[in-house]
Amino acid sequence: MTSLTRRHLGALSAVGALGLTLTACGASTDAADADGGAAASDAGGGSAAGTVEVEDNNGAQRVEVPPASVVATDNRTFETLADWEVTLTAAARTLMPSTNPYKEDESIVDLGSHREPDLEAVVAAEPTLIINGQRFTQYHDDFVKYAPEATVLELDPRDDQPFADELKRQVAALGEIFDKQSEAETLGTDLDASMERVTEAYNGEDTVMAVTTSGGEIGYIAPGVGRTLGWTFDALGLVPALEVEGSSDDHEGDDISVEAIADSDPTWILVMDRDAAISADDPEFTPANEVLEASEALQSVTAVTEGNIVYMPADTYTNESIQTYTEFFTTFAEALEAKA
Repeated sequence: MTSLTRRHLGALSAVGALGLTLTACGASTDAADADGGAAASDAGGGSAAGTVEVEDNNGAQRVEVPPASVVATDNRTFETLADWEVTLTAAARTLMPSTNPYKEDESIVDLGSHREPDLEAVVAAEPTLIINGQRFTQYHDDFVKYAPEATVLELDPRDDQPFADELKRQVAALGEIFDKQSEAETLGTDLDASMERVTEAYNGEDTVMAVTTSGGEIGYIAPGVGRTLGWTFDALGLVPALEVEGSSDDHEGDDISVEAIADSDPTWILVMDRDAAISADDPEFTPANEVLEASEALQSVTAVTEGNIVYMPADTYTNESIQTYTEFFTTFAEALEAKA
């Protein structure tokens, strides 16, 4: 399923409740002249030029609206920006999944991956807005150096806030910048609705295990702290099948023996296939379902014998967007409802 065909389910909690501070500032006739108007159209925003103040992870940020030149490096935002048809001048296209139309758009300067980024390439883009985050967070100061005239916006989920609210905060801020407030509201309530559907269908007793597959191996995703799925245990009230002291948020999961996972006998297994997003074209790639099926230790586990295995979208590892989670929770809810 591509980003443009993901289902939407409903409307966002009040923006005020998400701690987003937005102040419309000085729209001027001069700024809306030929150059400004063209820039507005190109960036996918409205016709009025001015600024908006957004509270991001580093404090209050004043953003030109509509932004004349946009650079994007935060994986969580790529699908939203594409769905809203925002024009990008530069982006980390190398990190994008093939499901995103920006991936093969050669008109967008490719900044590469976070491992070997071409940071100086941002100079040619002359950005007025850089949407930075996730794997590129460490390069914040570099972007400030190479693009001093740009606003560097970072809306990564904060550790001390509910993850779902942080996803909604992110799209709400982007909605204000790109004049997509109603679309942002829909994304937020879609997420809320999908999560509520899971909690209503879940019986509160079945044990749940979250794992990731990478390189043909199965890694343990710890409740609470584990990458991608860890937060969902508390958010959805899921009962962990196994809790291991000293667990981490490692991108390949923690190295817990498959036998230990099997001994915990989970009723449900939630799976994030890391390699599906980055190695699907590799002849050595083994899909998550085949990895689990090939594990002799798991064959007698309740989740396997009863078919209670739910997979995240294949592009999740490089597309941890609000839409990705909404799609996954919808799939999980459908699986739970089918067993009710």
